[in-house]
Amino acid sequence: VQLQAFGGGLVQAGGSLRLSCEASGSTFGVDAMAMGWFRQAPGEEREFVATMRERERGSTTYYADSVKGRFSISRNNAKNTVYLQMNSLKPEDTAVYFCAGGRRLITSSLRQSQQYSYWGQGTQVTVSS
Repeated sequence: VQLQAFGGGLVQAGGSLRLSCEASGSTFGVDAMAMGWFRQAPGEEREFVATMRERERGSTTYYADSVKGRFSISRNNAKNTVYLQMNSLKPEDTAVYFCAGGRRLITSSLRQSQQYSYWGQGTQVTVSS
């Protein structure tokens, strides 16, 4: 599975961006994987942002407390693409954002980056104050 993330950029605080993650090269689509977004700021560890479970598991969504109410993860099965809509952006949201996919993850592991098998290349999001 190849994942390609794009949509990052420079935005002022309070603004919005939508990231996209397009999957290819597999017989199964994004709806057959847990699809997550993680981010990594300079000098920091990679941290969980949001994830959506497989369709057969109800497509349940989970968010980090720091983004809950501001970010929204969604999926377009026809386009084999997952999105991260980011609103009310803050300077502390500045990071490289990565999309990731994993199959058959248990609930307790959904926020753990090491559980995801497939990764995109990352897209830079910079929020100016």
